[in-house]
Amino acid sequence: MEKREILSKVDHTLLRQDATWEEIRMLCDEGLQFRTASVCIPPAYVSRAAGYLQGRLPVCTVIGFPNGYSTAASKVFEAADAVEHGADEIDMVINIGMLKDKRFQDILSEIREIKAACGSGILKVIIETCLLTEEEKIIMCGIVSESGADFIKTSTGFAKGGATLEEIQLFKAHVAPHVRIKAAGGVKTAEDAIAFIEAGASRIGSSKIARVIAES
Repeated sequence: MEKREILSKVDHTLLRQDATWEEIRMLCDEGLQFRTASVCIPPAYVSRAAGYLQGRLPVCTVIGFPNGYSTAASKVFEAADAVEHGADEIDMVINIGMLKDKRFQDILSEIREIKAACGSGILKVIIETCLLTEEEKIIMCGIVSESGADFIKTSTGFAKGGATLEEIQLFKAHVAPHVRIKAAGGVKTAEDAIAFIEAGASRIGSSKIARVIAES
């Protein structure tokens, strides 16, 4: 697989709590240089980054992040606010406790409301696989498929584990054909990235992999 093809599937990410504008600006410059799929940044920097990039690269941000347990109304507001300020893609975190309580319809309704708030933008649904059973992962594949969301995503990178190849293969077997897959967390080398892509991921979320690949 060519270097350029891998980079085109990377959401070049910086979500540290102490990230500064200068670091975000550098991330944007790298995203342009490496021709990544997007830059994924904190909501507070969306407007400034969108103005800086002027449509040259999609801006992705996160909502309900990283815990997912804010109310549906607040997540919908976050999504609409981010889109209004220039976000092209939204990565949302599900309410994991709600899933454990088997409130499947509530999760579906929340995702649908957030998708509506995204308008024509892309919505990725983070299910935090390291906290779920296999049965719960399969259930979420069905819910995301039904919801109208564009992607199912493994992880925030802020919990106890990231993506595994087995989870990507599980997603591939259980999501509807229109749902794409994003692997995040644990992708450290070009070989890792290729393995995840070959397993079925069409996006890779990482703060380091774009630099590693570009400089290799």
